[in-house]
Amino acid sequence: MTDIKDLEKTLWAAADKLRSNMDAAEYKHVVLGLIFLKYISDAFNGRYDQLKLELQDPGSEWYVAEEQAVYHTLNDKDEYSSHNIFYVPEKARWGYLQSKAKLPEIGKLVDDAMDEIEKLNPPLKGVLPKIYADPDLNKQRLGELIDLIGSIGFNQPGHKAKDLLGRVYEYFLGQFADAEGKSGGQFYTPASIVKLLVAMLEPYKGRVYDGACGSGGMFVQSEHFIEEHGGRLGDISIYGQESNPTTLRLAKMNLAIRGIDAKIELGDTFLNDRHKDLKADFIMANPPFNISDWSGEQLREDIRWKYGVPPVGNANYAWLQHFAHKLSPNGTAGIVLANGSMNSNTGSEGEIRKAMIEAGLIDCMVALPAQLFYNTMIPACLWFLARNRSGTPPSGGARGGFRDRSNEILFIDARKLGVMVNRRNKELTDADIAKIADTYHKWRNKADDNLNLSDVTLSLSKGIYLDIPGFCKAATMDEVRNNNYVLMPGRYVGTEEAEDDGVLFADKMAALTATLAEQLKQGHALEEQIKANLKSIGFDL
Repeated sequence: MTDIKDLEKTLWAAADKLRSNMDAAEYKHVVLGLIFLKYISDAFNGRYDQLKLELQDPGSEWYVAEEQAVYHTLNDKDEYSSHNIFYVPEKARWGYLQSKAKLPEIGKLVDDAMDEIEKLNPPLKGVLPKIYADPDLNKQRLGELIDLIGSIGFNQPGHKAKDLLGRVYEYFLGQFADAEGKSGGQFYTPASIVKLLVAMLEPYKGRVYDGACGSGGMFVQSEHFIEEHGGRLGDISIYGQESNPTTLRLAKMNLAIRGIDAKIELGDTFLNDRHKDLKADFIMANPPFNISDWSGEQLREDIRWKYGVPPVGNANYAWLQHFAHKLSPNGTAGIVLANGSMNSNTGSEGEIRKAMIEAGLIDCMVALPAQLFYNTMIPACLWFLARNRSGTPPSGGARGGFRDRSNEILFIDARKLGVMVNRRNKELTDADIAKIADTYHKWRNKADDNLNLSDVTLSLSKGIYLDIPGFCKAATMDEVRNNNYVLMPGRYVGTEEAEDDGVLFADKMAALTATLAEQLKQGHALEEQIKANLKSIGFDL
């Protein structure tokens, strides 16, 4: 894994060096479009070579003697689409384009290649960037970039090479989001947050939905999760919506590069819900925080506002109710929102939150560390909604089933977790993600009735939930009511218990006093030295 991470960093450094004066927002499409082209070309070549061997092997049941027939079969689109592989015409294949990379007309050749691929593969219509002939794009740098991307997966077996390209695409999405700063967050949710949502919801089987899907990271991570846990990819169906056409193209490439079949539609989720009748088993979303221009004034009578009409000036509670409306009878949702959503009373928000809590819809609240996002310094939290909290049999993500949680809400304060990955940003480690997700699962899942819960060590080792001061608390509905329906975990988890290190309080105070006295003495000596130095050059203080 370390080798792959080193490769990702090396490739990014090299690609970024070729950016020259080009804005990251524009350069993103140049690079990601080429990675996608390399991916589908490699996939095509893999199937082409396999097919050729079968057709030319006298011992194969597919053996064909006539050269013309072999040529015809090798160029039959159905031989590729039947294996979920895009057909790539000869002059759009990576080998051909890389052989022309040093020519001044390379930009037009790449645009023509993208155009031909779209014509021959209807699912890609309108998806691929055709920006390479742009006079402002340095063609020498473009050629160097083609050579660089041509090295990804070189001499690797087919599946390994393709997986590597997928990893690089995903890594580059994150790096471009970082490079773009504020606008980058419009298409990218940091990977550690996506992993946490997926780990907590465990989408093994059913319909997965994201109504603000950006570049599709939630869906990619869901597929990773299923693969890692021995599930079947065909057991989930994916639905999404994205209002930005440029971001939608990134998402479609991101999913196509992994062979993920998803129904992602373009449009404003509030004004034009493209999956109107969908009831999802799992919802994972990171909608834009605190947006005021969500056309709320046009939606005062909407059927989705079951718990109250959201204020025109902020879409947070419109998003929450939209996703609640989309849940199936046993569905669960994980939604990223600004921290203010947990205690806001602006407009009708306090009353909506109260109604959602009293309806038994809120399952768990997680306060996240600061500095996780590339595009905002606004602190964020996770809302977990569950349509049925009275206990469910084993199905979907419920291995062993869920217990009755109808009189509780779990609060997790994860603000102290995470590590700095650069001067500006933090990320949650795998251990952090496991700690939060395991806490939720221990609280939510049915326990073994035969365990002796009085034995704390045994309880923890066997996966029994316990409140941990400063980190997690299973609060009763009465406790939430007494806190005026505020959902900030800090209100409930209390403070972390201090460890007893065996040193007497009096001794600690004596040591602290001595340290402060020494620091004051040093400060006084420094002050006298500064005064003497200034006096020597004519400044007498």
